Amino acid sequence: MQNIHDIAHTLAIAIRNSEEYAQYIDVKERAGANPDLADSLNDFHEKQFELQRKQLLGEDLTPDTQIQMQNVAQILMRDPLAAEYLQAEVRFTLMVNDVYSIIAEAIKTE
Repeated sequence: MQNIHDIAHTLAIAIRNSEEYAQYIDVKERAGANPDLADSLNDFHEKQFELQRKQLLGEDLTPDTQIQMQNVAQILMRDPLAAEYLQAEVRFTLMVNDVYSIIAEAIKTE
């Protein structure tokens, strides 16, 4: 049986060589070359993180906060590069979440 660390390194290489990762990195670099867009995306991510933090702490999210977040997302999606970036980010994140789910299921204890 292979060493678990070797398998983890193989998985990391497979992720780096995946189409999802390649597309994500490509569009991330293109978006990062536009300072205004990069700032808008960073602001969006900070707001997303703050909402997730509040949810994890059990804080109530106000309808205004949710609407504000939706409005920011809609504005970003009007920019074709921002929309491409967010879509690539979602695809990459879903792939990584699938990997986590597979591992969690394999080590699930009764």
